[in-house]
Amino acid sequence: MKLATLKDSTRDGRLVVVSKDLTRCSEVGHIARTLQVALDDWRHVGPRLAGVAEGLETGAQPAMRFHEHEATSPLPRAFQWADGSAYVNHVELVRKARGVEMPASFWTDPLIYQGGSDSFLAPRDPILMADEAWGIDFEGEVAVIVDDVPMGASAAEAREAIRLVMLANDVSLRGLIPDELAKGFGFFQSKPSTAFSPVAVTPDELGDAWDGGRLHLPLLVSLNGQPFGRANAGIDMTFDFGQLVAHAAKTRPLVAGSIIGSGTVSNKLDGGPGKPVAEGGAGYSCIAEMRMVETIAKGVAATPFLKFGNSVRIEMQDQAGHSIFGAIEQTVARYDRA
Repeated sequence: MKLATLKDSTRDGRLVVVSKDLTRCSEVGHIARTLQVALDDWRHVGPRLAGVAEGLETGAQPAMRFHEHEATSPLPRAFQWADGSAYVNHVELVRKARGVEMPASFWTDPLIYQGGSDSFLAPRDPILMADEAWGIDFEGEVAVIVDDVPMGASAAEAREAIRLVMLANDVSLRGLIPDELAKGFGFFQSKPSTAFSPVAVTPDELGDAWDGGRLHLPLLVSLNGQPFGRANAGIDMTFDFGQLVAHAAKTRPLVAGSIIGSGTVSNKLDGGPGKPVAEGGAGYSCIAEMRMVETIAKGVAATPFLKFGNSVRIEMQDQAGHSIFGAIEQTVARYDRA
């Protein structure tokens, strides 16, 4: 089953069920007006939405055209957005480029931070920033939306609580991160609003590509229309989503509708840093990682961060080449409050 939220005059939009090929959708306001309402009573609402999805495929369900640019993020705002760093290769490269040794615990204890969840970007909305000097970067990720998760849940229990899977662009301001982290209190200004894919899908929709905790497909990232990243989300993921969700729930329960991110999808190459797509590698899911590899190899980073007018596209396709979640496609634009 595929679900999306269409923009309307309200903050939370209106829920629709989307066809497998992403061309049609059905209104389901009589079942649940918003995705959060559906998640709050998933045991009863989920099967009814699945019935609509089946009717949409057979032609028995009234339908209208689905346009990705009319969609908000599946949850335009959420009670919880916590982003992990499951691809420890990415963390290792960050520290190596800075000449800092990585603690051994990073391989056994997940990293996670609490992001701002009150205003997500729509997947086709611009990334508005006041200053290019902030070091604007994208981060291509996979994310899951969970049902209620009790405090102290095991990784196995956490996997059973995953209701939906989607993609994310975790926008980061690299120029602000060092000073902010130096204060010893974590991210805030350096992590502005995140965007999620137009469509969120139930795990069964992913077939063999979903093993219960990892999504084994390449994440397709393009920068200004050129291939930038093709890293496989199921490879080099040190902590699966069950482990990430359980880590987030160690000292607190998670409520239905909480979103947990994977962190930047990152692949190694023969045990070392990856290579750009143009050189036959899997590339990268953020500019920072490419800059790290450049620094390690040549002593200096050459690839600039995003400038006004630059565009990024993040998507994932099934084995037949069909888009699964729709595309996050955003252009960086200057923010002018006036």
